[in-house]
Amino acid sequence: MPLPHTILAYNTALPSPAHREIAGTLAAAIDAHFAKLPKAVRDTAECKIWHRHPVWFLDGNPIVGYSPIGKDAIRLMFWSGQSFDEPGLPADPPGNKFKSAGIRYTATADISAKDLKRWLKKSIDIQWDYKNIVKRKGKLVRLK
Repeated sequence: MPLPHTILAYNTALPSPAHREIAGTLAAAIDAHFAKLPKAVRDTAECKIWHRHPVWFLDGNPIVGYSPIGKDAIRLMFWSGQSFDEPGLPADPPGNKFKSAGIRYTATADISAKDLKRWLKKSIDIQWDYKNIVKRKGKLVRLK
């Protein structure tokens, strides 16, 4: 699935060259991973600007996204990342009722293609149902 114009425009509008380079690298890697999914899964995938940031979804459930943090970093976030059991992918602050985890990058050289590929695979295999969190009054249910 090619990156939508809105995500390309988002990346271009980021405030610094470092932000733009990191975002472009992440977007290309995420998009390439989604493109290799089986057709039945790929057909449920979409990427769009959601809550002002690029986010990839499967069957309407947010999986992964990124956003600028401060002057020099981009944060890559996996909505179900706490369940990945990955020491290199820190959980969101204690007390957070969600299952998200993320990592900050200040340069493209910091992005480990091997780690990113493993985390993206886990993001497909391990999902919490954020799509229906409002309907369930804030309760998260594990999918798959």
